[in-house]
Amino acid sequence: MDFDKDKAIALLNRIMELELAGVVRYTHYSLMVFGYNRIPVVEWLKKQAEEGLLHAHRAGELVTLLGGYPSLGIGSLLETHVHDIGDILRESLEHENQSLTAYYELLELTQGKSVLLEDYARGLVVEEEMHADEVNKMLRRTGKTGVYETPKS
Repeated sequence: MDFDKDKAIALLNRIMELELAGVVRYTHYSLMVFGYNRIPVVEWLKKQAEEGLLHAHRAGELVTLLGGYPSLGIGSLLETHVHDIGDILRESLEHENQSLTAYYELLELTQGKSVLLEDYARGLVVEEEMHADEVNKMLRRTGKTGVYETPKS
């Protein structure tokens, strides 16, 4: 393996922490949804939490494969105390983009150097981009086809 193994372990631990933060975040959100669309939104959020746990576990397995020690940390948790569906989705989109950045960093580090890690990173980039797209589409107004743009502050 011709790549910086320590850097890969650090990235995988960061990914694990981000994914575990997502588990907590999506679980919390699923408890805070009210209104007419509660049931499908809660189910989607719970699915995201379950998937985050699987992603964290996979990252941890790769840490140990490389001889590293899996982190016991968790990524940052933002609590705005605002639980409008739009706010939840915007926070989710931000979280998905943070995870996506970490997977791209791992892909860049391992590309052409480790088929295992490159394939793992590439697969998770696809999954995270699909998640971000799903959230983006949920943020769009009915009948609007343009990509949702986060408002500038």
